[in-house]
Amino acid sequence: MDLWESNLARFDQYVMNEIPIHLIRLSDMKIVRRNDVKKHSRSSVSELDYDVFFHPAKYAKYAILSHRWLDEGEPTYEEMEAGTAAGPGYEKLKKFCEKARKDGMEFAWSDTCCIDKSSSTELDESIRSMFRWYQNSSVCIVHLAQSEDIEDIQKDEWIRRGWTLQELLAPHIIKFFNARWMPMTGDENDKTPSMKPDGSPDILRALEEATDIPRDVLTSDLGKRPMRVDERMAWAATRKTTRVEDAAYSIMGIFNVSLQIAYGEGRDRAFCRLIEAIMQTGDPSVLNWHDPSPARHHSGSCTFPQSPFSFRMCDHRQFDFDRPLEMTMTSLGLRIPLVIFPLIVHSISKDALFTELRLRCWFCLTLEIQTTCRTSDIKFTNCQYALGIVNYSVIGDGTREVLSIRDRSAGVLLSRHAEHSLPGYQPPPYSNDFVGLKFAFPLEYKLTEWKLLAHIDSTLVVVDFPNVPSGSHFYIDRGYLQTVHI
Repeated sequence: MDLWESNLARFDQYVMNEIPIHLIRLSDMKIVRRNDVKKHSRSSVSELDYDVFFHPAKYAKYAILSHRWLDEGEPTYEEMEAGTAAGPGYEKLKKFCEKARKDGMEFAWSDTCCIDKSSSTELDESIRSMFRWYQNSSVCIVHLAQSEDIEDIQKDEWIRRGWTLQELLAPHIIKFFNARWMPMTGDENDKTPSMKPDGSPDILRALEEATDIPRDVLTSDLGKRPMRVDERMAWAATRKTTRVEDAAYSIMGIFNVSLQIAYGEGRDRAFCRLIEAIMQTGDPSVLNWHDPSPARHHSGSCTFPQSPFSFRMCDHRQFDFDRPLEMTMTSLGLRIPLVIFPLIVHSISKDALFTELRLRCWFCLTLEIQTTCRTSDIKFTNCQYALGIVNYSVIGDGTREVLSIRDRSAGVLLSRHAEHSLPGYQPPPYSNDFVGLKFAFPLEYKLTEWKLLAHIDSTLVVVDFPNVPSGSHFYIDRGYLQTVHI
């Protein structure tokens, strides 16, 4: 296969897998399929495009729309197929297509009319692929229906919707238009605007203030930038969706995970599935959330939050980590290896509703942790506590391994208690029924497994070990590493 044939094969594969299933052909406003785009654009693939420089996206260009849906009157796939689309939503679509044509596009995509929602297979693929479709677009055209100028962005409904978060972050080129479809800046790409005399681009400052997303994130390629899970979740914390499951579906592309779409499963179940998929990436900051009530769906684990809103205050508990943390959901709870530091109770202050615990580390008595629990959740006798550190590293030299602990460590608070053992059977010494089996005397009591302490503070606590220089580590025996189910 020569170079041109190789490029054609790559182009075919790209079009059939990486762009939307249906698009609008701008020359006649008809809905077409990927295969039509392939036939139309394939002849433009250049023989002079050397393999190292070849990228199919420059031959399969399309514009994509980001907008706030009208309460009614948006054109549907069926209406576009039949040629009967009309109304205010269709007028908006025509304005979008007009801007796309001016940008030199031949195809365009809108979520209102380019998905055949009668096909569950197509709907599932579309929702799973949407982040990638926005990322692969040649230009994303944003219509802010409630804004006249940049100062209005803060109050525009587009800023507060769940789906528009990925539509802001995924595209490489984005262009904002106001309610009258006038460009809000004079720049070709509002992600890389020209600098104003005061040294800061107005549109980015407005977006940063409205979304709490840092400017350098807004202008970067999210897929190539390492970002903590808790930070990305915080961006979605106050956004709203019409369907409750979309709180999870609308952001899965931001975390580069994929979920089967199952409308009707409910918010908790959908979001728990998202969290479980994210946990497989090993980022311990997925545990960095605050909510007195965990998700109801996971009765076996209290480590699953209800929604992105639970991450709204994660920036108060910043910590670093070097290695992925193994997290696996099992029938016993979340299986997770933790470095266990025993804690002792320094003081207890309680009333009918709440109990305040002051805990000190057994190995470092100057380290104190304060937490508040519901009094009804606390066992006050025969109870043990521990800090389970999550941002440790296991390092070795080929002969032995040690645990590397950061000066600032994050962990979960654990508890377990003693229970009386069940009566055991000790066979008489002269019994011939058992041969070679080593018996043990029954225990007077047994300890339950470590469980997450049911406190009303954040899931993670962050501690600074005293007299350990900032940014450094200390090393302890690997024996303190223990796998628990929480």
